[in-house]
Amino acid sequence: MISANQLREEVRAWLAAEWTGLAPAEDRWSTTPERIAWLEKVVAAGYAVPTWPVEWFGRACPAELADVVAAEFDAVDAPGARQDKYSIPANTVLAFGTERLKNDLLYDVLTERSRTCLFYSEPGAGSDLAGVRTTAVRDGDRWIVNGQKVWTSGAKSADYALLIARTDWDVPKHKGLSYFVVPMHQPGVDIRPLVQITGEAHFNEVFLTDVEIPADYLVGEEGKGWRVLQTALAYERSIMGEGARASRHGSIADDLVEFARERGRLADPVVRDNLATVLALRELNALNNARAKAAAEQGTSSSVMSLGKLAMSGILHAEGRLRTGIAGPETLLAGDENPVADDVNFLALNAFFTSIGGGTDQIQRTIIAERVLGLPKEPEIDRDLPFRAVRRS
Repeated sequence: MISANQLREEVRAWLAAEWTGLAPAEDRWSTTPERIAWLEKVVAAGYAVPTWPVEWFGRACPAELADVVAAEFDAVDAPGARQDKYSIPANTVLAFGTERLKNDLLYDVLTERSRTCLFYSEPGAGSDLAGVRTTAVRDGDRWIVNGQKVWTSGAKSADYALLIARTDWDVPKHKGLSYFVVPMHQPGVDIRPLVQITGEAHFNEVFLTDVEIPADYLVGEEGKGWRVLQTALAYERSIMGEGARASRHGSIADDLVEFARERGRLADPVVRDNLATVLALRELNALNNARAKAAAEQGTSSSVMSLGKLAMSGILHAEGRLRTGIAGPETLLAGDENPVADDVNFLALNAFFTSIGGGTDQIQRTIIAERVLGLPKEPEIDRDLPFRAVRRS
């Protein structure tokens, strides 16, 4: 087997020969032909998913070697490596998808020829995600879907959606769910944007009317969708536990110490105390994320991912308060003509996204209490009832 040093030199030489930089896409939900061409090179070299089997674009590397690839790509700010750590659709389909679905989807997802979104939450099934009422009914070699989803990021630009839907109403709620990949470009998919507190409209509500799914686009077994969903959510929470949105104008330093220095507030004892708290929380979260990923790579419980997701939510709110305090009364202003205030306010408001998306802070606390700390479970009077008998919220 290749050594870490050999792999490092190989990747470094490959990047020196191939990487020339990319112009940014219009927004985070879009891509460019140049980016797709670059990602095709990354996939062909085996660097996109180095831990995956060779027959599925990987190199069958152990995780510690795969991290060498990621480090070299990060060093030159090149995208596309180590998607086996963070791609929700690719990793879920590899683990549970049919051969047809893997052939149809994996390459296009890894190269961003196809974009995906998540059809999970519903108006009556957000925190209690097992309460979804969108239905999928088998009709020969296809499934027919009817229902409504909400808080769907990137639906407008998505080619496929990962869907959790009810396929059996006569068993308890967690047992009657199935997981699918839905082709988005078809009649019956009605997407309506939702404007956020930041003024953006990345979220959408989506109405599904007689939408068709090929039978081979069932992910995992019929009725076993809750298990597939937990795998997908673990990847989502891992991503949300690691990072945050950039500012809109780029007018404030990402380094909070540098931002305080620029604003002449670094000597303020209250600012310094709050800075120390935020930096300590960041370091603690980085260590916890390393622990969570080590557990996931060994095939053990992913519940610890909730710690990182919950911690990042708290960190982003603490950073929002800190930036607001550093900027001072200027944050009462807004708009493009006041870029510092606009960026500070945007980041403070956008912190609520992490408190809600991927499972609310309250849900993460329940998961941590029950599955990490081993505390008694919350009572669920409808857990063992046939879903048909469960009262609607």
